[in-house]
Amino acid sequence: MKRSELASLPVYFGDYIKEVEDIDLISALVKYGPEMFVKDLPTLEKIGGNTYAENKWTIKQILQHLADTERVFLYRALSFARKDETPLPSFDENLYAEISNSNRRSLNEILTEFESIRNSALTMFQGFTEEMLLSTGNCSGKEASVAAIGFTIAGHTFHHYKVIRERYFLLAD
Repeated sequence: MKRSELASLPVYFGDYIKEVEDIDLISALVKYGPEMFVKDLPTLEKIGGNTYAENKWTIKQILQHLADTERVFLYRALSFARKDETPLPSFDENLYAEISNSNRRSLNEILTEFESIRNSALTMFQGFTEEMLLSTGNCSGKEASVAAIGFTIAGHTFHHYKVIRERYFLLAD
């Protein structure tokens, strides 16, 4: 399924989905994945724990945020694909980042974790039928389809990649 074939965009996550090219879901998950960050590892290491403004996350916190968020989204997608009608709650991304301990880990450790989660996502989404991809459920009081969650994962990753390149790379000079 291509991005343009989504019946509707989730209210909150539509902007992330729009970041993704009009390609099929599996290609989007591959293209907008951890490998984008791996190729920039020397620059990310050079930036270290610096941030571009007060109260902004470090590179390690951003990457851990991507891994944590992907886990949450994968649970949502699995629940909806399996026709679980239980409304799913939101999560406090700032709390997760604050207590993640990511700044005491190496970038390689966090990226390895992120890659593992993305590989699991690819396997899960490849196993979904068209009907499962079209299944919907409720998360954070909003309806979303399994496919929309997949494209949200890709777009969310790309969004943070762009933020890092635009705002953090200046710190490496």
